[in-house]
Amino acid sequence: MSTALERVNGPVLGALFVVAASVLWGTTGTAATFAPAVSPLAIGAVAMGLGGILQALSAARPIADFSAPLRGQWPLVAVGAAAVAAYPLAFYTSMHLAGVAVGTVVSIGSAPLASVVIERVADNRKFTRRWMLGALVGLAGAGLLCFAGEGQEGPEAAGSAAMPLGIALGLIAGTTYALYSWAAHRLIGSGVPSRAAMGAVFGLGGLLLMPVLAITGGPLLDSWQNFTVGAYMALVPMFAGYLLFGWGLARVRASTATGLSLVETVVAAVLAVLVVGERLPAAGWLGAALVVGSLFVLTPRAPTGS
Repeated sequence: MSTALERVNGPVLGALFVVAASVLWGTTGTAATFAPAVSPLAIGAVAMGLGGILQALSAARPIADFSAPLRGQWPLVAVGAAAVAAYPLAFYTSMHLAGVAVGTVVSIGSAPLASVVIERVADNRKFTRRWMLGALVGLAGAGLLCFAGEGQEGPEAAGSAAMPLGIALGLIAGTTYALYSWAAHRLIGSGVPSRAAMGAVFGLGGLLLMPVLAITGGPLLDSWQNFTVGAYMALVPMFAGYLLFGWGLARVRASTATGLSLVETVVAAVLAVLVVGERLPAAGWLGAALVVGSLFVLTPRAPTGS
């Protein structure tokens, strides 16, 4: 007879891992405001670069044990690593140019749609009405958050060219996020444990980011506050967050994971209000409620058999 614990140790638990990771990721925009002298390229490189290398070091044994399957699927590992390296550079620059609210919503909000295209083209996967309903509700909520946050943008977003460029970079970030999620999920689905798959993809991606960190990371050492922000970004949202995300990808498909990660936009908006002092109008709170509501639709149902 199947126990309740056995039933929850599948898609439902995977969804909870993804949501927990998204909560940690939602803190990054607020954390970056405590190091204004550090460029978005340096923030992205230290966060995903060091975080990815830590992933690889913590998974050194599983990576060694499954080195043959990983080498056998090196194109998938390479695509995932390239996407890992591109994502933070596009994401943090998008927030810098278009504002935290718009940059986050465009980046995270476009990922589920990119996942649909990737899984449809690469895996010939079909999508249920339930998933499409949840994604539409979540994207509607993210859109409301985006419009509600437009009045809170920084001076960088005021230029005529900054906003379109920031949105374009946000779309690139969403696509690369979906791409490395798909690559890691494919590796895990082939029999490679999540720690080995995530460690290989993120470790190689982290190494690709080291030249960017070497060129732009000087301000991280200018003060203890800047250093602390960089250390927090690498250790908590990136290392711990992607450890949780890898556990989630082992239990749910990549498109579901990217849909659930829309909760990151809510966490980012709430922290902007509570910590940074931004104001969120009623439309923003309605958008947050829609995103949270979409989680109940997107979360896979646990099996009911006994």
